Amino acid sequence: MIIGLFLRSCYADMLHDHDRNEKYYQGIRAAVSRVKARGEKVIVLDIGTGTGLLSMMAVTAGADYCYAVEVFKPMADAAFRIVKKNGFSDKIKIINKHSTEVTVGLDGDMQTRANVLVTELFDTELIGEGALPSYEHAHLNLVQAGCEAVPHRATVYAQLVESEQLWSWAQLQPMEVDGRKLLPPPAVSHCAGAHSVCDIQLSQVPPHHFTPLGPLCTMFSVDFSKPVSSAPQSHSSSFPAQSSGRAQVVLSWWDIDMDPSGSIVCSMAPSWTYPDPQSAPWRDHWMQSVYFLPVERRVAEGEELSLTVSHDDYSLWYSLQPDSQQGMLSEAPPCRPCCVCQAHLVWTRTRFGELNDRQRTQSYVRALRSVIKPDSVCVGVSDGSLLPIFAHMLGAKKVFSLENSGMLKQVIEQVLNANSMRGVQILGIRPDQLSSTDLAGEQISVLIGEPYFSTSLLPWHSLYFWYCRTALARLLTPNATILPCSATLCMVAVEFQDLWRIRAPCGTCEGFDVGPMDEMVQQSLDFRESHEAEPQPLWEYPCRALTQPRAVMTFDFLQCVPEQPIRCQGSLPFTRRGRCHGVALWMEYQLNDDIKVSMGLTRPVSEEGACEWSLHRKQGVYFFRSPWESSGDGRASVSYSFTFEPSIGDIKMDFTVASQ
Repeated sequence: MIIGLFLRSCYADMLHDHDRNEKYYQGIRAAVSRVKARGEKVIVLDIGTGTGLLSMMAVTAGADYCYAVEVFKPMADAAFRIVKKNGFSDKIKIINKHSTEVTVGLDGDMQTRANVLVTELFDTELIGEGALPSYEHAHLNLVQAGCEAVPHRATVYAQLVESEQLWSWAQLQPMEVDGRKLLPPPAVSHCAGAHSVCDIQLSQVPPHHFTPLGPLCTMFSVDFSKPVSSAPQSHSSSFPAQSSGRAQVVLSWWDIDMDPSGSIVCSMAPSWTYPDPQSAPWRDHWMQSVYFLPVERRVAEGEELSLTVSHDDYSLWYSLQPDSQQGMLSEAPPCRPCCVCQAHLVWTRTRFGELNDRQRTQSYVRALRSVIKPDSVCVGVSDGSLLPIFAHMLGAKKVFSLENSGMLKQVIEQVLNANSMRGVQILGIRPDQLSSTDLAGEQISVLIGEPYFSTSLLPWHSLYFWYCRTALARLLTPNATILPCSATLCMVAVEFQDLWRIRAPCGTCEGFDVGPMDEMVQQSLDFRESHEAEPQPLWEYPCRALTQPRAVMTFDFLQCVPEQPIRCQGSLPFTRRGRCHGVALWMEYQLNDDIKVSMGLTRPVSEEGACEWSLHRKQGVYFFRSPWESSGDGRASVSYSFTFEPSIGDIKMDFTVASQ
């Protein structure tokens, strides 16, 4: 299963990316022609060959021989079969090694150095897959001086912006609880955070959600036809601020020129940079990057600024300084951001966004206010939750928070200390370890959770809250409040605008049969007896609802986890015309009789079927093996069957689509 998902996620939408494939093909044809025009044999080195597609393009373009290097053995095996099936075995040699292990010579992997270097070593950050050290080694050991390279050049672009939505993913912000301010710890507010890139489908962040403070800057370029260095470097771009605001976030992407003249360009720019956004190619293997500045900084319109990008051999980071300080960079390049507060190590960026969501906070505060009394003894059981602090601020007699993670315990203690609170006791134990002694002889009158657990992948994994409640049953008062009191699994059948590409068989790609890869992926996915959903942040992947949303299974937290499985089945008629690719699944939590929070749809589906999804949680997606064409007349429906297995805390599911 893991190999199948890996192969599909890494290669399927890449092979469906016609713009990428076409540009590579054009660049390879041009490079082969330039070498032939010099009267030389064309020897190609293809690093990271994957399916062997680019090598087959090179041979078709006239290359005399190709060495195709692929370190991942299942993929190298697939490439071998694909090359053989397409009749190129005599011209393409698959080498199952890392390129830095490839040898050249009479007894080596390669008989001679190559004069055309073809690579696809890039990720959303451009260099995150080790492109620079691989190129550096290749120029030193595997290719001739003055070789042709496809792509020829990569260029990184960046824009400085202010964005409340994006910045909420970087820092804990002040929040109001019942008229009182809860302040973030200074150590968290002044922390540079984690340096790792935040890669997203930036096309789904509308321009009105950020304010540009500077122009789109060309930060640096790398010429792959010449020796490449993986040594740390910094590059700067100076400009006057376009408007006043808070410099918080850098939006970044790159493009690649497939030829020296720059006439064949493959761009990662988001769709809103295109004159016609609908013409922008969709990709999931290469997206766009968001970088958070170490601290936000107020800038004035017209102020001269200098934006600096630094990189080592695998990652980028950005810094901002007044242009007058730019000369200092040669002496002291900006340091890589490093989290020293621990919050950025234990809270994901979407978790920061969830904690900073004012509407969500107010829902929990209103629910807590309705149940907290002066004699309440509260216990919180989510990971890194602020709800126990809210309960204390609302007047509970005693509040305990269970934090099994030592780092999370320290982060919550920082929040308490920053607000001079002593009324919350944090216990570094699991629910099943809690005793009456830990509670100073008290019983729990209010058990609270978000629910959020850092180990959860799929929406229903947060049902771990139910198991915590069950483990604490012996310590609850007879009329204890459980908040949330229940959870509901919801579903809707959907048509994806683009996400379907990651699951669709490739078949023929640019005229080459890549069927063996489809077969390998499907065999791996079929290895498991049960069908499975996968987590996806659906706010990044537009879809249309073709049925009405439906609550299909409810879990009553007022009762303990049952010993026997819970089953449900039914059917949903298709009420909209479209191509159904699968089912979206999410959880909704009933906090009390009046307040519900959704981890999926955040508002009703529009008349046209448009869906608006939570930014903070991933939803589950169950892809059908093949899409279903819906006429929308209600005669066809999707039948579902769910089984919650208490022994493993997971949900098995099955779906069928049929017409009446």
